Amino acid sequence: MKYHQLGRSGLFVSQICLGAMTFGGNPDAGMWAAIGTLGQSDVDAIIGRALAAGVNFIDTADIYSFGQSETLVGQALRNLGVARKNVVVATKVFGQMGDGPNDRGASRAHIMDSVHASLARLQTDHIDLYQIHGNDTVTPIEETLRALDDLVTQGKVRYIGVSNWAAWKIARALGLSEAKGYARFETLQAYYSVAGRDLERELVPMLTQERLGLMVWSPLAGGLLSGKFGPGAPTAEGARRTTFDFPPVEQDRAWACVAAMREVGDSHGVSVARVALAWLLARPHVMSIIVGAKTVAQLEDNLAAVELTLSADEIAKLDAVSELPSEYPQWMLARQGDRVPKPFVKS
Repeated sequence: MKYHQLGRSGLFVSQICLGAMTFGGNPDAGMWAAIGTLGQSDVDAIIGRALAAGVNFIDTADIYSFGQSETLVGQALRNLGVARKNVVVATKVFGQMGDGPNDRGASRAHIMDSVHASLARLQTDHIDLYQIHGNDTVTPIEETLRALDDLVTQGKVRYIGVSNWAAWKIARALGLSEAKGYARFETLQAYYSVAGRDLERELVPMLTQERLGLMVWSPLAGGLLSGKFGPGAPTAEGARRTTFDFPPVEQDRAWACVAAMREVGDSHGVSVARVALAWLLARPHVMSIIVGAKTVAQLEDNLAAVELTLSADEIAKLDAVSELPSEYPQWMLARQGDRVPKPFVKS
């Protein structure tokens, strides 16, 4: 297992992050039932195996099964006797957690209420990475940043991050944090996969310039790249994607990617899913990929992606089949090229 800096900070996190979206839920919980309904014993087993493999990073959210995921994570760490300093716990705030008008969003009120509830469910006195889970179109960015900075000052939160924001808004938040001396966002959690490379247009250049860590959610495109779908797939029975069709994917491109990954996987004797994860791990702008699992066996296959090294030719093959169609201003930037000034020579 390799470890990368959390953004620009001095904290190191594993390149595989254990996602806790499959933890909790019940048969009547709508989309959560489709994603996963794991109870405490299963959660203990999955977290225990991940930690044994060198994973030190766990990501959850208050909205996952309406708090059950956080509760199960906190109890599992206690059941397993994990020293708090040995695990980096990330959670998120934004989603609708009640019936009131202030039970959602990125307002100071909702953040302050939510952080205390998350701390209690996680059975901890601090959250290592606290993330804004979505785009609040009402709350001023300054209000959100001030609330998060107060939590860092109070020691309840150590680092902050954001998820599912546009590049311009993250850049503005970073500028405001610098100007006002607030704690800055260190991470972006975003969707990224070999079949969904949209963030390479605007977000990746911004992340690289500002040194934010990229946490990838849904690296298998909601199971679409698991090998259970598309060319050569034996069956998709019981797969999550059959009941929860998300995130949206351009399927013709996805099937071309699956076909290419199946060829690469066959040459290594590994699964399509493992190839999809290995491709992401090879991207220089990826800090950590979030993998969720319903079984220890599924987790084992995902963890094994760190041992798969794709050749330059294999990466080039997958890059070509998954290449984004050219859009403005990218095609104009490419046409103009890099302008490198010539050395000035005094006459």
